[in-house]
Amino acid sequence: MYTVIVADDEQEIRRSLIRKVNWGEVGFQVIGEAENGAEALELVEKLEPDLLLTDIRMPFISGIELARQVREIRPATQIAFLSGYDDFSYAQQAIQYNIISYLLKPISAAELECELLKMKEKIDQKFRAFSSSSMRQEHVEKTEFLMPLLLDGFGNEVSGEDYAELMQNAVSCGLIDGEEPEALNYAVMVTRIFNKEGKNCTSRASVNAIDSILRKYVKYSSIYLKGRVVSLLLATPRGFDKYLHILVDDICQSVERIMDMNSVIGVSRIVESLTGCHECYLEAMSAAGDFNRMEDNVHFISDDERQENFGKESVQQIVDDMENLLRKGTEEEITAYLMDFFDKVVQHKISQLEAEFILMLIVSTVYQVLYSVTGEEAVQKMRQRFPMYSTKLFGNIGDSKQFYVDICITAREMIAEQRKKSSVMLCSRAIRIINEKYMDPDLSLVSVSTEISVSPNYLSALLKKDTGETFKELLTKKRIETAKELLMDTSLKVREIAAKCGYNDQHYFSYCFKKYTGISPNSCRRNYEDNR
Repeated sequence: MYTVIVADDEQEIRRSLIRKVNWGEVGFQVIGEAENGAEALELVEKLEPDLLLTDIRMPFISGIELARQVREIRPATQIAFLSGYDDFSYAQQAIQYNIISYLLKPISAAELECELLKMKEKIDQKFRAFSSSSMRQEHVEKTEFLMPLLLDGFGNEVSGEDYAELMQNAVSCGLIDGEEPEALNYAVMVTRIFNKEGKNCTSRASVNAIDSILRKYVKYSSIYLKGRVVSLLLATPRGFDKYLHILVDDICQSVERIMDMNSVIGVSRIVESLTGCHECYLEAMSAAGDFNRMEDNVHFISDDERQENFGKESVQQIVDDMENLLRKGTEEEITAYLMDFFDKVVQHKISQLEAEFILMLIVSTVYQVLYSVTGEEAVQKMRQRFPMYSTKLFGNIGDSKQFYVDICITAREMIAEQRKKSSVMLCSRAIRIINEKYMDPDLSLVSVSTEISVSPNYLSALLKKDTGETFKELLTKKRIETAKELLMDTSLKVREIAAKCGYNDQHYFSYCFKKYTGISPNSCRRNYEDNR
């Protein structure tokens, strides 16, 4: 049974639709109704419906703007417009928001039921795509091209001739079409899917599930690799800005709704050349991690590190695991992992020479990750505590176990502390921007996250965790509290106060004000004057 929210400002029409349509017989259940766009948006964020059926001309937030904002917070929700014939050209603006259906008023209950059946079939198709395991030949050809591109890389230099051949192969396998390759940027995304008990359930069939989402937003090619789906994403810079954080949310929400599972997703930086895809693969693997953190299921590598680029050399899997532990692991996990490594050395499963080489790489990784996350000052402190010339570093491995455990745990603590500080700083910056720019009607989560150079997903999670409130709640609080001060301390008209507080629509301002304070702006002013 799919869930639906019905939004229409005409109460009689809205209630008639809810009452007369046999929703259960066509596979839907109404879980909410809204009389304006603002209320509809709040319900979508709170109730997470499968379908939003909305009039295209709504008070406060129009249907087009509602569709855009729903895509920002709940891309997995399908949207259907219900409106008058004269609005058809207007509705065409919303094609980019993947509108599932456009229905014309007046519409009878029987006609709506028929259309709902068609919508149900489209949603069914999306659900079926998640369980499909068929593999087309074109996918096989892309996989053959993608595996060495991601796993092997091209070294430090690629000749113009070699790069031309690489691009030609990308075109030949269908990864890139007739579009000018120069216009494309690239990023790598790693996805893992877990059941509620935390078991990795990612399979080859998961590739189809991920691809069914990706095809709505960007060019892509995905492969299954050791319990993960690795996806190469291709888009213009503007395309990445517009869709990258949305498609990641869409995947997470779809996995949860359709599979009743959780997903962990890591996303690399965006690069301008295919030759950078190997580095992107390493970054995405690091961002996704090997240790399940359900409360932090989306991670962009750029959210964790400073703005400067800091490249990582390709190292063995064991060193990659350690990097993931340094970023996200617990003290117990780090200790257990290293003790397991030393046990293998004692059991001669790893030679002495190999162990020494790996341990040197681990120490190098400690400093590498520490620098990328915390900066030079922390590295200096680490060097003072754990001198690079220490005999423990190059002594007998059996006698050096605690040294390596200590250096890794210390680095992990410094990284965790820096991330905590960075989170507080980012929240403070976001709140400062809200306080400074609340009067801008276009201020949004996306614009603020762009200004402070993190993903909207990350900023939204940080604000909720740090303040207990969403970005929208923080912005509304600032706007309404400022409006209250202006109402009591100035003689400005309500419409002037609305404009000064970021509201283009006076009626929408009054609606938000009353919802926040319990009284209208005029009543607020009268109460203040009566009590002076």
